[in-house]
Amino acid sequence: MTAAARARTPLVAANWKMHLVAAEATAFCRALLAAERPTRVEAAIFPSYTLLPAVAAALAGSEIGVGGQDLHPDDSGAHTGDVSGAQLRDAGCGWVIVGHSERRRDHGEDDVTVAKKLAAAARHGLRAILCLGETREERRGGATFAVLERQLAAALATAPGSAADWVVAYEPVWAIGTGDTATPAQAQEAHAFLRERVAALAPGALAGELRLLYGGSVKPDNAEELARQPDVDGFLVGGASLDAAKFLAIIHGCAAGR
Repeated sequence: MTAAARARTPLVAANWKMHLVAAEATAFCRALLAAERPTRVEAAIFPSYTLLPAVAAALAGSEIGVGGQDLHPDDSGAHTGDVSGAQLRDAGCGWVIVGHSERRRDHGEDDVTVAKKLAAAARHGLRAILCLGETREERRGGATFAVLERQLAAALATAPGSAADWVVAYEPVWAIGTGDTATPAQAQEAHAFLRERVAALAPGALAGELRLLYGGSVKPDNAEELARQPDVDGFLVGGASLDAAKFLAIIHGCAAGR
C-alpha cells in the first residue's frame, strides 16, 4: 500500500436508512461506546431525522460522528418534509449523505440536484459523503465508467476544495441490499478510476487525499479483504450497520485491512 493510502484515515459510516426507534438507537450507541475500537478508523452514524437528537446525545463527547441522510439544497423555505443544513447542524450533525442511489431512484434526484446539495452541505459546515454508482443494467452495458465520470464531474463543479470536507462513496446500485458484493478487484477498479478522474478534473493534492469508501452489502466477513485494496478507504454500510456487533466487526476488519 502506498504512503498516500496509508495517510488517509479510514472511515466506516453506518447508514441506518428508515430503521430503528429511539430506544434501539440509544442501545446501539451505548454498545458502540462500550466496545474497544481501533483508534485509527473514524466512525460515523447516519440515523433517520427523528433519531438525530437521541443519537447526538448518546454520542456527545465521543469521537464518533453523527450525520443526516439527506438535506435540501436551499437554506430554508416552503419545502414540506425536507430538512436544511442549518437544521442538521442544530440537531448535532457534523456529516450528511448526498446523492444516495435510493434518493436518486425514489425521489428523482439528478446530478445537478446532488451537486446543489453538496454545495449546501459545505455552506453549513457539514462534511458530506457523496454517493456514486451504476445500476446492474449500466454495468452489463459497459457504462460503469461513463456513469461514474458523469456523476463525479457534476459534483466537482460545487465540491469543497479540501478533502477534509467531503468523501466519495462508490455504491454499485446492484450490490445495495441485495447480498451481492463487488469483488475486491471490481471495487478497486472503480475506486482507482474515480481517483484518476479527480486528479484530472481537480487541481492540487485532492485526488491523493480524498477518501473513497465502498458501499454495497459490506459485511464482517468481507470488510478486511475489501479494505486491503489501495484505493478503498473505508465503507458506507447499510444493513449490517443496524447490528452493533456487526458494525464493530466491520470497523475492526477495516483496520486490519489497512
